[in-house]
Amino acid sequence: MHRRYTWILLLPLLGLLLLADIFLGSVWLSPATVFQTLFEGYHTDSAAGLIVWEARMPRAVTALCAGMVLPVCGLMMQTFFRNPVAGPDILGVSSGAGLAVAILTMGAGLTGWTATHQVSLILAAIAGSVAVLLLMLVIAGKTRDAVTLLIIGLMVGAGVSALSGILQYFSNRDALRSFLLWSFGSLGGVTWTELIILLPAALFVVLLSWLMAKPLNLLLTGEQYAFTMGLSVRRARLLLVFVTGAGAGLVTAYCGPIAFVGIAVPHIARMIWDTADHRTLVPATAVSGAAVMLLCDIIAQLPGYQTILPVNIITALLGAPFVIWLLVRSRRINNYF
Repeated sequence: MHRRYTWILLLPLLGLLLLADIFLGSVWLSPATVFQTLFEGYHTDSAAGLIVWEARMPRAVTALCAGMVLPVCGLMMQTFFRNPVAGPDILGVSSGAGLAVAILTMGAGLTGWTATHQVSLILAAIAGSVAVLLLMLVIAGKTRDAVTLLIIGLMVGAGVSALSGILQYFSNRDALRSFLLWSFGSLGGVTWTELIILLPAALFVVLLSWLMAKPLNLLLTGEQYAFTMGLSVRRARLLLVFVTGAGAGLVTAYCGPIAFVGIAVPHIARMIWDTADHRTLVPATAVSGAAVMLLCDIIAQLPGYQTILPVNIITALLGAPFVIWLLVRSRRINNYF
């Protein structure tokens, strides 16, 4: 019953945050103007129509996609590595995607963001994410200590970031500027055409993660016990690496590296729903992450001001204290692992 009431409260909250993200922005539009623009349907004949349909709506949908995928990927990584602070940014997955994008944008000399380049960025980011995850998978087989694995993940991320820094040092000014803007993290700039790829892919990642709920639950008990229960651990590993790498790489390609959401939101879902069952946790994490990302986007746009902050700044400001609090309360976290 408690969980049912939680869903009853959370889903309307998600809807309100989605509307708030559309109604509020760095350019002030009255609620009546926004409502009339939405009621009239898609049109860009007026300035209000252009702002609402070509800027705010795609940005809000992108926030939903990123907010669903990154926390779900973080949840699966925390379960697989049995590490409460595992996530795309902590274990170097986002850095791997960033290095691949750096090679493509600066090493190959690409300075634009056309649709053709965007496809290349997506594939490169996914490849970089999967490569780092595979490396961490090998390392995880050598050590079972969560703290050691975390430190190694941080070092891998630092090393990969250093390689990106070398490319930045030797790149030309235009390529460097493109990469730096991408690295700040942004939910804007994604068009409806690109959302045709991002939205179905995000929903597919969440659905596939939910279908993996039983293997994930078994992995919580340990690989040996999961094997005795009939789980093909090797197949589950490979599928998990593919899903998390593809999901994190996809979002990173479109939005840049977004920190802390993948770590913090799964714990928020665990505490609110008070469960370790992934049949509940996966959809709970996806919906909670979407709500958190919409909130961060609203804050980043500084309603009424002619500026938009990088979303990475907001997620770090909100997420870093929460992760510190989680580490202080590590005894409660360990109850779920």
